[in-house]
Amino acid sequence: MEAEITYAEVKFKNASPTEEVEVTHVPQSCDKPAALQGNHTEWHCILAVHQGKGRDLKCCPEGWRPFQESCYYFSDNQMPWDKSQQNCSGMGSQLVVINTKAEQDFLYKEIQMKYQQKGKDFYIGLRAQKVGQWRWADQTPYNESAAFWRSGEPSNDPNELCVVIHHKTENLQNWNDVPCTTHSSRICETAAATL
Repeated sequence: MEAEITYAEVKFKNASPTEEVEVTHVPQSCDKPAALQGNHTEWHCILAVHQGKGRDLKCCPEGWRPFQESCYYFSDNQMPWDKSQQNCSGMGSQLVVINTKAEQDFLYKEIQMKYQQKGKDFYIGLRAQKVGQWRWADQTPYNESAAFWRSGEPSNDPNELCVVIHHKTENLQNWNDVPCTTHSSRICETAAATL
């Protein structure tokens, strides 16, 4: 009986736990979310070091950015909030749910580095059914102490029930409520593959 051999060819740029590594082949047996299934041959990984438990790789396919336990996709095209959520869902993900200041900082830096000059705002997974009743796309309760609203926002306008990360800002406080029909880019999020 023949055994199938799978492997990962890993190129370490640096042994630091925060450095990215390139993986050119990911074993079919690894823990890959639905969004990451397919014929991806180029992966970006972060080496995760666990106290006393060794280390593993958190990987995302080409075009997705790894951070902690998740992969993030920054779209170039623009569409309304509902279509943005459907687009993310079609990739096995959802509009990003921001849980921590570290995650907000990561998203802010990505937008500043790559998209600020393009003048794009990005939908996140926060939406209200009624003014002030904010809810995340995955039904995570809204936590006001972990919100990053721009000064004067949310405006509590009944026509502005969806949220974008606004590109013109100098700090982490960059959320802005907008009409859900506004055409904006989006950030999708899914769990990273573990090697």
